[in-house]
Amino acid sequence: MFAQQPQDLVVVAGQPVTLPCSIPGYHGVVLWIKDGLALGVGRELIGYPRYAVIGDHGSGEHHLHIQRVELMDDAVFECQAIQAAMRSRPARLTVLVPPDDPVIIGGPVVSLRAGDPLNLTCHADNAKPAASIIWIRNGEVLNGAKYSKAFLRDGRRESTVSNLYISASNIETGQIIFCRASNKAVPNGKETSVTIDIQHLPLVNLSVEPQPVLEGNLVKFHCSAKANPAVTQYKWAKGGSMIKEVSGDTYEVIVDHSFFTEPVSCEVTNPLGSTNISRNVDVYFGPRMAAEPQSLQVDLGSDAVFNCAWTGNPSLTIVWMKRGSGVVLSNENILTLKSVRQEDAGKYVCRAVVPRVGAAEKEVSLTVNGPPTISSTQTHQAPHGEKGQIKCFIRSTPPPDRIAWSWKETVLESGTSGRYTVETVSTEDGVLSTLTMSNIVPADFQTIYNCTAWNSFGSDTEIIRLKEQGGSQGSTGIEQNLNSLPVAVIIGVAVGAFVAFIVLMGTIGAFCCTRSQRSMYLSGVHVTSQKPRLYFLK
Repeated sequence: MFAQQPQDLVVVAGQPVTLPCSIPGYHGVVLWIKDGLALGVGRELIGYPRYAVIGDHGSGEHHLHIQRVELMDDAVFECQAIQAAMRSRPARLTVLVPPDDPVIIGGPVVSLRAGDPLNLTCHADNAKPAASIIWIRNGEVLNGAKYSKAFLRDGRRESTVSNLYISASNIETGQIIFCRASNKAVPNGKETSVTIDIQHLPLVNLSVEPQPVLEGNLVKFHCSAKANPAVTQYKWAKGGSMIKEVSGDTYEVIVDHSFFTEPVSCEVTNPLGSTNISRNVDVYFGPRMAAEPQSLQVDLGSDAVFNCAWTGNPSLTIVWMKRGSGVVLSNENILTLKSVRQEDAGKYVCRAVVPRVGAAEKEVSLTVNGPPTISSTQTHQAPHGEKGQIKCFIRSTPPPDRIAWSWKETVLESGTSGRYTVETVSTEDGVLSTLTMSNIVPADFQTIYNCTAWNSFGSDTEIIRLKEQGGSQGSTGIEQNLNSLPVAVIIGVAVGAFVAFIVLMGTIGAFCCTRSQRSMYLSGVHVTSQKPRLYFLK
């Protein structure tokens, strides 16, 4: 009878195993059968070097010992006593095969572009039974993986494949993810890992120091970048124009006003592409002309509009004034003068002030088109018997078409007529007309002279008188001469002087009344003006 029979066993490949078979008192032949085939006769198992029958033969021990179990040992074994016609119960030897070390495709470092999801594939091959695969990150099992398995050609071993998907928002660079494969042969499993390498375009920060800064001082730009893969190139530009002499991450320069409006940019490149960032510099600078005002020439009564624009930093203040006047006309870019008069003509200044930095100004002219205006001393002096001059100055825009001197029945525009000569000289501010008289006679002191100018807008006239210049004789000589005159002569002279005074006052009264009429005819040309005029008929 069998004292010991083989039992079903489960063993991991590579381990030894012994199948017991004990038949006390039996001394015949014992056979071991594997899947219905005899392994050999007796204790010698030729052809099976890993197999051996062990035990005390005399005691009926015929145990089957297998060294380093292999997958081919997975079978049904029996122990048979041939002469006794006995066979043991069949014993199933199950061989477990641990999976090969798991492999993550793309490992040990898996790179992906920022914003892309992560797809990992891990496979564990040659396992019996098929391996189970789990994913672990930061000590926690990641759910949601999909897996599949397939038998190998031997029909016993299997391969397992697991696919893990992680969204871009749930993955960080530098994370380590483990793939662990296990089956009954390796309950604790085998594992491998990958490190996640998220690649991205350069992340750039451009610093500017110092800020704010006064124009003409040194400024340092520093372009710091984080990039994966690493930075391969730096490029600098200002206002879109490349700065070829700079190639590193730092740019130093003396700044001017242009850095306020033309940004400096730093372009950082790595194998994935480039990132460009730009910064303006808060440069303090004095006023600079942006829109230059233009001098104007407008008609009398029209509007004059000047436009003046400045740039500056910090914010500037604009002031419009007329040259020679302290009155502020405007604090805006535009100065509007409504219905200009001739007295509005002159120089105007557009002044800009940047506090604590500087100031600048631009001057323009306003010319008013209108009738001429004449200025002159109403009384000129000249000595009797010598040469004398009377002058009038004409301001006129447009320039005067005609200038004429008239007295009594004479009109003279230029040249010489008898004792009289007219000369006209143009200056920067206007026209000076001079009437020169040679060998002055007493009648010249009684004559009223008119200086008249015309242009397309009208005319103006100025009345000028010539007064006799006093002689060189002193008051003592005059008193002596008077004392030597008879009393009757003195009385006669006094009476004559009184009568002359009465006549003169009458003449002046008539003259003033006549001037208020403000019109005259010279050489058939009608003249009107805002001043009192005398009438002359030729």
